[in-house]
Amino acid sequence: MKILIHGLNFSPELIGIGKYTGELAAWLVQAGHDVHIVTAPPYYPEWKVQQPYSGWKYKKENWQGVQVIRCPLWVPRNPTGITRIIHLFSFAVSSFFAMINQIKFKPDVVISIVPTLFAASTSAWVARRSKAISWLHIQDFELDAAANLGMVHSKNFLMRLAIQWEKSVFLRFDRVSSISTQMVNRLISKGVPKERTALFPNWVDTQSIYPLPTRDNPYRSTLGISDDQIVVLYSGNMGAKQGLGIIVDAAKQLKDQSKIVFVLCGNGSARSDLEKSASGLLNIKFLDLQPPEQLNLLLNAADIHILPQQAGAADLVMPSKLLGMLASGRPVIATANPGTELAYVVSQAGIAVPPDNVDAVITAILNFSESSELRKQVGDQSVELVKIKWSKEKVFTNFLVGLGDLL
Repeated sequence: MKILIHGLNFSPELIGIGKYTGELAAWLVQAGHDVHIVTAPPYYPEWKVQQPYSGWKYKKENWQGVQVIRCPLWVPRNPTGITRIIHLFSFAVSSFFAMINQIKFKPDVVISIVPTLFAASTSAWVARRSKAISWLHIQDFELDAAANLGMVHSKNFLMRLAIQWEKSVFLRFDRVSSISTQMVNRLISKGVPKERTALFPNWVDTQSIYPLPTRDNPYRSTLGISDDQIVVLYSGNMGAKQGLGIIVDAAKQLKDQSKIVFVLCGNGSARSDLEKSASGLLNIKFLDLQPPEQLNLLLNAADIHILPQQAGAADLVMPSKLLGMLASGRPVIATANPGTELAYVVSQAGIAVPPDNVDAVITAILNFSESSELRKQVGDQSVELVKIKWSKEKVFTNFLVGLGDLL
């Protein structure tokens, strides 16, 4: 097949949507398909365009057999509600021209990745002009997340107009998918016919991420952490919706527990504030985002993984970092309200506690830190869960079956 992907984030971004879109495109090429992608230069999670790319030029390149067209975009130094909108809109405008040019590619399938929804209308139009199947994949409900995180008011006139526009975009596609069951149900509640929806979860490569012993782990050695200490690790983007302040709050209350060490690994808009808040604490350490080839060693440096989310975000996003945590065979502590999909998944491989409840987080940490047998039991459950639901080959094979049904 000729497959055209339209998405803001792509490799070499190391985490988040760019990582998943890159792995999907590379796998499709390996499966014998001709893949083009219209995307932006890499900028996430630092919110700064990576060298040697430019944010002001179009650029063509070949990446692992994928024909990549990079489009200009504006990247705000300090992203806020309005600057994020301008940022997303800038890509929608610049990528419009590149997508129009792809009509001559004559794709069989056009896949649009959200965010950003601003660009999705162009994807649908190019698909119609090319007589191609159109597939919209929702990684993040932008409008809902903006409302729940207080970036916009959920009941004002402009928001109501935006919700109607969102629905009209959804209905232009032959298939609309998302990454969790509850996110698919939200699509249906927004007016997408059930028969047009599909579950297309994120995945983890279990050949790359798998359990290793903590003993002699190079990350623990480098950070001066002994084998008998308990490492509570967060690895991923450090942004507003992560609610990472609760980790620092827990570290402050556990500062006299020398056995427990917190490690925060990643970059993002909230990191500098976290470092200021943690100033003077000896039981919390920060690392920059690590290269993919080191990820398994990093995840296996942990005894416990921690995954905070702000209240209201747990069903709007299914954190991609969760799958690596589970595949490493370590228990996970997540902040998520009962009834959310994140709470349901984590309850099978760890403990879900209410958001913003630092006492509950501390109790969960202490429970796991006191029993190596409990950590192993829960970690083994998490590995089996990943193999059943989210292994890379299983997810991709199901995706191709769904695509074949459409064609």
